[in-house]
Amino acid sequence: MTNTITNRAFALLSFLAAAAACGSAPAEGGSELAPAETTQGAPLPSPVGNPSNGGTPSATPTTPSLGALTPVGAGAAAATPSTGAAGAPADTGTTPSSDPTATPTTPTTPATPTPAAPATPTPMPYRGINLAGGEFGSAIPGVLGKDYAFATTSEVDYYMSKGMNTFRMGFKWERMQPAANGAFDAAYEDGLASIVTYATSKGAHVVVQPHNFARYYGNVIGSAQVPNAVFADFWTRMATKYGSNPNVMFNLVNEPHDISTTQWVSAANAAIAAIRATGATNTIVVPGASWTGAHSWSSNDGYGSSNAVAMVGIQDPGANFLIEAHQYLDADSSGGGGNCVSTTIGSERLSGWVKWLRDNKMRGMLGEFAGGNNATCNAAVTDMLTYMMANSDVVDGWTWWAGGPLWGSYVFTLDPVGGKDQPQMALLTPFLK
Repeated sequence: MTNTITNRAFALLSFLAAAAACGSAPAEGGSELAPAETTQGAPLPSPVGNPSNGGTPSATPTTPSLGALTPVGAGAAAATPSTGAAGAPADTGTTPSSDPTATPTTPTTPATPTPAAPATPTPMPYRGINLAGGEFGSAIPGVLGKDYAFATTSEVDYYMSKGMNTFRMGFKWERMQPAANGAFDAAYEDGLASIVTYATSKGAHVVVQPHNFARYYGNVIGSAQVPNAVFADFWTRMATKYGSNPNVMFNLVNEPHDISTTQWVSAANAAIAAIRATGATNTIVVPGASWTGAHSWSSNDGYGSSNAVAMVGIQDPGANFLIEAHQYLDADSSGGGGNCVSTTIGSERLSGWVKWLRDNKMRGMLGEFAGGNNATCNAAVTDMLTYMMANSDVVDGWTWWAGGPLWGSYVFTLDPVGGKDQPQMALLTPFLK
């Protein structure tokens, strides 16, 4: 969850993992689908047999001059996202590994989860999963079905049948809006809109988010190359597109990192003001800087002031926003592996962020979390969910990392195989209904 960018793997592919690019787990019968760099704890897959990538992270896309930005060529990679949540959690986790070639470890001896009863009988308003795929691949614009893919209606139906009601769906900003201040790409826009419309028509909530880590063509939001006005323009267009659908939630960006908290809050407030200027009243989900890790909410981390200090400056004229955190359970909080530090590490790493929410009269959402299928992680995930439910006065919900059409045998995927649920689904079930 901290300084790690994740690459999400397709069925039978290799994964890349790390703090800046995620691990890889080979899968049999490879596919050409290539996920792009992603969040601090969830790897995106790399294409198999693609000479332009070769299974390693691609170069960051070049930024065209503003006002006439043109898409980067198919071989260039887009920025890697991350999410941030406001809160002041105690710094109980370590900094994620910086090795971009680290491979997530799958527990040697999987254990059958034994779900514990939730502390309270009423589930939180938002409970669901990240359906990844639209953000995958480094190619810009990329090819649907080769470089990236959007979630499917069958996935939405499956997860809703289990009791989930919220889907966090990522996409790549450069594909959606190839030129700064320009029109959206019609085909890509329709691809996302199709699955969003389907899910919300079934009564689900969809959290849409540019999985870009507060970057556009590799340049940080708030820089001379990508001023706040460009970010605001993007969100004006998104709000105009989805503002009439109250079940769509606007997640400003995935895991901002290597950006000062002051700069990020300024950019976030510009985007929020732009959304509200369209008349949209949708819930806005606002991450913090520094990969929006709950465990490091009160830490400086070289970004200037901590999220705990800076994020109180978030301003929403519509007074309808959630502060987002991400939290993984491995040693460096990156989600780069399937092992967990202890059975109580989840509640420990969330506690400071939760206290911060309560102290500042804010509400939050855990946008990403996961654990491997082993005894320690099974207990840790249950502990984490129980803790959130017990603090549902300030925590409105959560989305597991991850599902989607391209993961294959990825250690955290919840997509069923051969009609059989993944083991971790049993951990979530008691907290869904």
